[in-house]
Amino acid sequence: MKIAILAAGPGIGLAAARRFGGQGFTVSLVARDPAKLAAMTAQLHAEGIEATGHPADVTDEASLSRALAEIGGPLDALLYNGAGTAKALTPVLEVTRRSAQDAFDSAVLGAVTAVRSVLPAMLERGTGSLLFTSGISAVHPLPFLGNIGMAASALRNYVLSLAEALAGKGVHVGHVPIAAAVAPGSPASPEAVAGTHWHLHTTRDRTEVILGDLATVQAALARLAK
Repeated sequence: MKIAILAAGPGIGLAAARRFGGQGFTVSLVARDPAKLAAMTAQLHAEGIEATGHPADVTDEASLSRALAEIGGPLDALLYNGAGTAKALTPVLEVTRRSAQDAFDSAVLGAVTAVRSVLPAMLERGTGSLLFTSGISAVHPLPFLGNIGMAASALRNYVLSLAEALAGKGVHVGHVPIAAAVAPGSPASPEAVAGTHWHLHTTRDRTEVILGDLATVQAALARLAK
């Protein structure tokens, strides 16, 4: 069994690697920083998990395609964590073409590149999971997230459309929007996010699970605005 985790970091990416790797998966990590990638793979090896690292930028189609070709297949699961990796955050009244493109490159276009690379083999085998992480702005507009929210909502539309198009073809699609801090003890701790993706992969009983509570997020924002 094999999973590729894209835009992998020391939080959700590493937690997912541990969750899937602990169940016998070979884990392939893709990230921009070779040094951090090497550190994560070494940590996983020390824990007895078979893992490989593949430096690539999800915003660069050629770079990402090369990494996925290097990983090879067939993949049993793909986990895409690129939705929050834009270089800059611009509130909605300050969004420019460039800042919107920045967010779309990481959240949407990287996901499209990844899916186009791995989906044909999954369809040929009649099995596999396409998993995506995003933020609550994918579901509910948050003006301060501007360009990030625009891209995250576009990613969600893509994911839900994939789920509909792939129904009955053996490939499950899962989406986890996060509405809480990604921190220990939170409903969206890295381990909770990883566990939710594992649930989506294994039970295949739904497409979307929101971690956290939108009302709590809105209340916190209202307090900050005072």
